[in-house]
Amino acid sequence: MRTSSSRHGRGRGRRTVINAVAAVAVVATGTALLTGCGGDSGKGDGGAAGNEQITLRIGTFGSFGYDDATGAKLYAEYTKAHPNIKIEESNVADGQKYWDTLKLRLSRNSGLADIQALEVGYIAEATGPAMADKWADLGTTGGADLGAFLDWKVKQATTGDGKVIGLGTDIGPMAICYNKDLFAKAGLPTDRTEVAKLWAGDWAKFIQTGEAYKKSAPAGTSFHDSASGLFNAVISSQPVQYANAKGELDYENSPGVKKAWDTAVAAAKGEMTAKLRQFDEKGTWNAAFKNSKFATVACPSWMTGIIKDQAGPENQGKWDIAAPPVAGNWGGSFLAVPKSGKHTKEAAELAAWLTAPAQHAKVFGVNGNIPSSKDTLSSPAVQGAKLPYFGDTPVGKIYSEAAAGITPAPISRWDGQVKTFLTDNGILDIEQRGTDPAKAWENVKKLVADKIDK
Repeated sequence: MRTSSSRHGRGRGRRTVINAVAAVAVVATGTALLTGCGGDSGKGDGGAAGNEQITLRIGTFGSFGYDDATGAKLYAEYTKAHPNIKIEESNVADGQKYWDTLKLRLSRNSGLADIQALEVGYIAEATGPAMADKWADLGTTGGADLGAFLDWKVKQATTGDGKVIGLGTDIGPMAICYNKDLFAKAGLPTDRTEVAKLWAGDWAKFIQTGEAYKKSAPAGTSFHDSASGLFNAVISSQPVQYANAKGELDYENSPGVKKAWDTAVAAAKGEMTAKLRQFDEKGTWNAAFKNSKFATVACPSWMTGIIKDQAGPENQGKWDIAAPPVAGNWGGSFLAVPKSGKHTKEAAELAAWLTAPAQHAKVFGVNGNIPSSKDTLSSPAVQGAKLPYFGDTPVGKIYSEAAAGITPAPISRWDGQVKTFLTDNGILDIEQRGTDPAKAWENVKKLVADKIDK
């Protein structure tokens, strides 16, 4: 799904809050519904009796594309087939706040929704010893076809004792989105194939392209939006990220972290970024799309919707998509069912239906979220897909090819938090406040030591 927070891949603060309610009534909005106002916790009876009228609550962040207002209208479709069920979705923009609240409510078994979305940056923590027993086993409940999902997606959501606690929604294959007008004014090619050749195979070539852009850059523009965004793009393409092969946090010795850090620092120190914080609450980053302040942005599939929304209709046709220097995966999520819910059986069945290949295809058609099911990824509907905002760009072909090149990295329970420290407290300090990179690295290490109890 799309997210507004680079802190966990789909990120932060960037999206319109959606409170989508299927069936009959729209219930209250706001933080009170962050994860559902359940009141059912601790009473898990596993299912409703007969045709009892029940409400299933779904807690999400970012945009999953299920809702009946701007999404694929899946709630309306499901409740039409199940007239005794009403569905309520509560959605918040900031994924970090969502996760922090979810953890608190899990610890109390209170206030949980019947279905909770989980971002990949936190899936290792959710499947770890402290939380694994909080979730229903969706490998045995709800009827999901686990064989339909990408194998590595299922593995990410599997606990040490073999329970599958989350069903894959989407993945985040990455490309580079670029502003064709700015590229032309800077004397760079605009054809997406030629653009991809500029940096093919090496992030260092991406930095070299940034240097070339600077030489003839249109006044007031930068080559890339943010060094933190570039860090996330590079780390997402690395086979070793924050954890070692055992799934233990080992970011200090990770060649992937070093590669991402060095590349982001080169961009920041080279004055080739707009020094923006992605998804900032003031909306500065969003406004920069509309005002064409930067020429490139790392572009997981979910980013295409953000460009459309923020650059606006006046910039339609100016943006295109090129293959990235190295294939990577930035983001992707799961649906999980808290075991303490009152209607775990019905919730598991709904989660299975929402994440089935047929529904993956419907969500991709309206939201651009790249499916995590094998057959849907290779289907003509995805392979031939285009998005009107990007003209004739073969969006589906570009992202499905990127998906095929993904090499899943080992993950640890602390990946999401360490990523936040590295970007928000490390790279951003270098970029916006001129902190010496060595000092910024030491600051990150201290934060990790102080905040994370391994």
